[in-house]
Amino acid sequence: MENSGIVTLTRQAGLLREMQTVANNIANISTAGFRAEGVIFAEYVAQLEGANGGSLSMANASGRMIRMQQGDIDPTGGSFDFAIEGEGFFLIQTPEGDRLTRAGSFSPSATGELVNPDGHMLLDAGGAPIFVPPDVENVSLARDGTLSADGRPLALLGLWQPVDPADLSHRGGVQFAVDGEMQPVLEGATILQGFIENSNVDPVGQIARMIEVQRAYEMGQGFLEREDERVRGFLRAIGSTQ
Repeated sequence: MENSGIVTLTRQAGLLREMQTVANNIANISTAGFRAEGVIFAEYVAQLEGANGGSLSMANASGRMIRMQQGDIDPTGGSFDFAIEGEGFFLIQTPEGDRLTRAGSFSPSATGELVNPDGHMLLDAGGAPIFVPPDVENVSLARDGTLSADGRPLALLGLWQPVDPADLSHRGGVQFAVDGEMQPVLEGATILQGFIENSNVDPVGQIARMIEVQRAYEMGQGFLEREDERVRGFLRAIGSTQ
């Protein structure tokens, strides 16, 4: 394959990956706590073999970025619905290890622990599960994150974030893993009771981006088809002279 075809194929692969990312963002417009993602394109330069040497510049779209802007916060009135206003994530315990999330819809399990809809336990500021007695009538959350039941403190809700933002990686749905160390968020954030943070996906922007990516992909596909026809025509011409 000629160099022009290789360069176009790497670009097409990156555009396809971005199209999948944009489609996933649009599919999660209504998912509480969802964080939109984007694809980062970079230049990859490969050295060419042969007497002339030289190099070939190609597209590399293996990087991803997570959009961390605040999503809209809507009231629900639920005693165990929490929204983060500011930085930070809730810490939940999953079979794959501890995960971060902005989705704050929880409920007491059959054994009293606060869990999310997937059954993963919410952890407090010390990394321990939060237990809610079954006979409580009034659950309240103070501004400092103290969760109380009938006037008795139960736990201190903790907010966490990665020490290095680059260590945050999306693990499907509304969960994130941290490849490095985590640290508590001590200021600049408030937990609101009776509210849920919506997805931070910009619907208009994402649909517009999908159209742009689709047009760019179609343009590259057209180039590959014309290049294929050119090569076929050349081979037919060579064959007819022999």
